[in-house]
Amino acid sequence: MRQTKCSLKLYSNFLIANHNRYSGVELSKVVEDISHDTVSRWLYKSEFNAPQLWQQVKASINRKVGYLVCDDTLLDKRYSRCNELARKQYSGNEHGLVNGITLVNLLWTNEEQMIPVDYRIYQKERDHKTKNDLFQEMIKKAKLRGFSPRYILMDAWYCGIDNLKCIRQQGWEFICNLKSNRTVSRNRIQMAISDLNLTDRQVSKVWLKAFGHVLVCKVVAQNGDITYLATNDLSLTDYDDFIAHFKYRWHIEEFHRAIKQTTGIEQCYSIKAQSQKTHIFASFVAFIKLELRKIKEHITWYEQKASITRLSIMDYLNYSNA
Repeated sequence: MRQTKCSLKLYSNFLIANHNRYSGVELSKVVEDISHDTVSRWLYKSEFNAPQLWQQVKASINRKVGYLVCDDTLLDKRYSRCNELARKQYSGNEHGLVNGITLVNLLWTNEEQMIPVDYRIYQKERDHKTKNDLFQEMIKKAKLRGFSPRYILMDAWYCGIDNLKCIRQQGWEFICNLKSNRTVSRNRIQMAISDLNLTDRQVSKVWLKAFGHVLVCKVVAQNGDITYLATNDLSLTDYDDFIAHFKYRWHIEEFHRAIKQTTGIEQCYSIKAQSQKTHIFASFVAFIKLELRKIKEHITWYEQKASITRLSIMDYLNYSNA
């Protein structure tokens, strides 16, 4: 009997259907005539990359509307000490160093949809590129692909001058966080942005050091935390509109949580770099399948996964109670 071959379609569907055992061994147990070794070889020999992700999603995106959001996330590999891609890196969730793989992601989003369009695996020791270098690569690539987003959205980590200038060079506008110590000038007086004494709901025009004129505002959370926002769109003078646009940045946080919870992107057990890369790509594809069905049928990612196991539970209960 001829043995079943592994494929991107099969493996990504397996990631959607499973809940906690995202291994080749488990796939071999649920698919007839496929072995664990077959899955392992496919993971190791496949060579998927970010441009192929774009081929998966470009037909589903209106490049002339929406937002592009950039941020990174850490895939936790603290129990995989010999993993070829993992290294000690800072984790915002853990507030300390964690062994893991960092992905820098570019997400397209609008009011209802959130679709990853590009990503990079952060490997500074190998390719000598910083996260900011990867950010600029993806921004330039998005321009070549015909995007003209309403705004580029990012947090304070990606708001260095070189990144802001890169966005401006594409003819685009941004909204971003600024750290409280960023230097701005008003009436030719330099100061930290935290010293501007911005009033509630005030949008103020200032000179951002080494960049040029921007509009800034202050957002005070219920717990008293203060966030400073900046944009190079000098027409965005309405405070409510300013905040409303920037709220879409949160979609990339939702994406990072969802792809970890629904596709097992952190759960590849191979220590080989190429196998990890294949698994990561397949996880992106799995999430895209979930997202496109959510858009079409209005079924959440989590309900889609629950509906698969619900059938198995029903069959088990009917059998056990017979």
